[in-house]
Parts: sequence; structure tokens; C-alpha cells
Amino acid sequence: MSSEDRNSPRMSTAPNARTLLDQWSESLAQVLESMTDQRPEIRWQYVTGTLSEVVADPADYLWWQQSFQPSPDMLTWVGVPNATWEYAGTLTLKAAGLETVESGEARNTWFEILGQSLSVMARSIGSMVGHEVTCDSGAEQAPDAEVREWASVSMTFGDAPLAPFLVTLGSRLVEIISAPPRPAGPPKQPPPRTESELDDASRIPAASRTMELLMDVDLPISISFGKAQLPMKDVLKLTTGSIVELNRGVNDQVEVLVNECLIARGEVVVVDGNYGVRIQEIASRQDRLRSLK
Repeated sequence: MSSEDRNSPRMSTAPNARTLLDQWSESLAQVLESMTDQRPEIRWQYVTGTLSEVVADPADYLWWQQSFQPSPDMLTWVGVPNATWEYAGTLTLKAAGLETVESGEARNTWFEILGQSLSVMARSIGSMVGHEVTCDSGAEQAPDAEVREWASVSMTFGDAPLAPFLVTLGSRLVEIISAPPRPAGPPKQPPPRTESELDDASRIPAASRTMELLMDVDLPISISFGKAQLPMKDVLKLTTGSIVELNRGVNDQVEVLVNECLIARGEVVVVDGNYGVRIQEIASRQDRLRSLK
């Protein structure tokens, strides 16, 4: 902790810090169970000291810094030994059906797992402070060298204990969750609705403000008819009229991709002179994970 933060509550004594870490650990176990069909045992304990004092090789750690809205100065860091994130990422992708997993794929999958668990942490923070909190931007960045308080987290899959990793909460986050929630002001009374508005509202399911904002977001949708791999010498021979054979038969389903992620399969149809796809099945969780890059 830097000198300017010495009057802030300590992580190990803050009233809500232990609850926050307990809830986050539980969410991490749930995310991993949903992706691997194996629920790891996760335990944690407080440790003190500089990073070089609490771990043997700080350079062996992959760090992620997460900030939260509406206060981006609320920060948490998660640092994981390479062997641990490689194991978790590889286990997840193999559960999705991949036989061989590259290190980069395991790394991206670990960040996806971590991101889902940190989203739960954001909701936990929100319940403590009395207003909505969401994940902001994150970065691969280690905490300041002055940090001396950590949660050392051990994770075990069956009989396979993994090297412990570290979590620390920023001083501003600890301060905010330690303060009592601010009382909400008297609710504003909405103007009375007309009969037509009441009739329309009865047919529309309730939605959060966040979801309402997301409803208008445009997502890129593409259709994959198949793929092919060619040696460089054959690629250089391609000219007008050349035919490239794909790995999908004429009667096979095509894949519907949203933002490069597989979501469904279907058959090609023609609608008013344009190509279209009739959805025939929604992709399973394993298929979606297999499409991660």
C-alpha cells in the first residue's frame, strides 16, 4: 500500500472483503464446473508481504487488472502462475472436444473464465454499495510494488492440486465496500400512464436498463460454408476460374457466426432473390467453446 493509502481500511480487516472473496471464489468454481463438468475445490487465505516475498518467481505469473464502473479507481488484480492457467484453460478446451490445445488458446480461455467470475464480483460489490456495479476495461498489468496484502488461492481438480495464485483488492475498492451503503432518496413517482401505454406494457417483459441499451447494439453475423487448407505453392497457382474444395458437403449445414463465435447451424435458402439461412439448431456450449480462438 502506498503512503497516501495508509489510512484506508486494510483488506484483511475490512468488513466486506472476506465476503467478497468468498463469493468470487464460489463463482470461479461454478464457472469452471460449467465449462469442464468438474468442480474444483477452491480455498483461500490472507498472506502478507511484498510480491517477491510471497511467491518464489514473480515473473512466472500472468496478471490481470480489473476496474469497475461507475468508479474506475475500484481495482482488483488476479495473478496466476503459468502452469495453473495453462492447466485450467487446457482442461476447459479439452472438455469442449479439442484434442490438442495451443498455449495461446489456453491463455484466452483462462481470461474468458476469469472475466465471467469477475462479472460476479462486480454484482457482489453492487449489492454491498447499494447501486449497480459492472466490469470496466481490464488489462494485463501487475499491481504496484507497494502492495503487501494478498489472498492466496489454492485450486484442486480431483487429485490434481494446482500452484496457488494471488488476488488483491485495491485500497479504493476496500474503502468503498467498507463504507455503509448510502441511503437511497425517495423514489420518483412516474407520471400516470395512458390506457394504450398500460396495454403495451402488459405485453412487454420487464428488462434492466443495461439490457435495454444492449438491444440496439449491432453485431456482425457471418455464414461459414466451409474451410480449406492449401500449401503455399497451390495458393500461388490460384487464378480466375480456379476451384477450391471446401471441407463441407453440399447437403451439410452451414455455420452461423456472431462476432466470430459459432451460435447456430442451418440450411441455405433463397428469400426474394437473396441468400438466407434457416436456423435448424442452436450450437451447444461445447461447440461455442470449441470456436474460441
